[in-house]
Amino acid sequence: MRSGLAVTAALCAVAALPGTATAAEGTAGPADLPAYRTAEDARPVEGRESSAEGPSIEPGVYTDDIAPGRRKYYGVRLDAKSNAWISAVALPEPGSAVAYGDGIKVGLKAPDGTTCGESDVVFGDENAARPLADYAWRLIKPDGYCQEEKVYHFYVERESDAGSDRSAWPVEIRFMLEPGLKSVTSTTPPEPQATLTPPDPPAGEARPIEGGTGFNDAAGMGEGNWKDRLRPGETRFYQVPVDWGQQFFVDLEFGTTKARDDKFVSGAFRVDVYNPARGHVDSESGSYRASESAEISLASQRVAFLNRYAPGAELSGMRFAGWYYIAVHAHEDLAESVTGSVPVVLRTSVEGVPKGAPDYDGNAAEAGFGVTDGDREAAARGLSEAEARAGATLRTVGWAGVGTGTALLLGLGLWTVLARRGAARR
Repeated sequence: MRSGLAVTAALCAVAALPGTATAAEGTAGPADLPAYRTAEDARPVEGRESSAEGPSIEPGVYTDDIAPGRRKYYGVRLDAKSNAWISAVALPEPGSAVAYGDGIKVGLKAPDGTTCGESDVVFGDENAARPLADYAWRLIKPDGYCQEEKVYHFYVERESDAGSDRSAWPVEIRFMLEPGLKSVTSTTPPEPQATLTPPDPPAGEARPIEGGTGFNDAAGMGEGNWKDRLRPGETRFYQVPVDWGQQFFVDLEFGTTKARDDKFVSGAFRVDVYNPARGHVDSESGSYRASESAEISLASQRVAFLNRYAPGAELSGMRFAGWYYIAVHAHEDLAESVTGSVPVVLRTSVEGVPKGAPDYDGNAAEAGFGVTDGDREAAARGLSEAEARAGATLRTVGWAGVGTGTALLLGLGLWTVLARRGAARR
């Protein structure tokens, strides 16, 4: 009986793999783009306008919504030894009207009103509606503030221009706890690298990959060359495992394509970088003409624990090892100049020898702040975390004695799904 239940669960895992449905090439508009895939274990919650009434949230993932000009509070109980990271992902409808400065602000406050950590992120362009994320935090450090064990107040605030879309945006909230260090010996950040010299481009043909709709189904992207396609208004997510002492480089080339009207599109593509806790690290944009290719290059600082004490997100955001996310957005204005989708090649390199983790008072990798051999393997194969877990489940089922024929059937089912995913948009 247990074997039968295991087989059923594994089959369901294969059927639920993200990215298995795609729209016909050249027929989709913003309304036809795939929706952001929220975490499977996300729980609904309803924030309140008063900090005194905010619902309690624990480590995990939650869903809510936020209207223009509103601020919502949530209660967060913290101990006196863990670093806390609480992010919010705003999810406007693709194609909806947004202004340059529209976005979200997130923060964490102590009961006495002290701000523990806050940040904000904006679209940076007119009508560039896409998932936006950033985080608030509490750092454990000598002579710091917000160090006590008590209930703190996390908030999400939406900033919108009067002419922007007035509908409520869905919001995904993720609360993560990172173990503190056994001993904090320094809070002096390193000097940022003055120059970030990219390595030689990776060798080999570009392999097919299909970016995910968001953080939860982002496609793993190891070192090498990868190719995908983006439609106007679409955002695709990729993730790169970056260990302690390492840094990553990504060159994105947007190739020529069939033109509807071969005009110059300013801000045609935007690339956002997020760290493992969904904190916004960097953003770059580029213009495009269908008859000419375009390029956007990204280079990160090296991952180091002490980076968190530095000013500026480009260094401080590289504060822990784990999955770093690359979100690539194609502006909706491209629909006026291209037919169908635009091809993109992502040339990815990870430089540096991995260093040992800091002296954590707990298992940081299990909490999402580290890189495992399984992560590297999934990235090398272009798999999302969900797909990697599904593959591991099938291998476990096969070894559990469900029978050679059943194991082969399940493996064939997984292979078929992944093959279709990789072949999409070639």
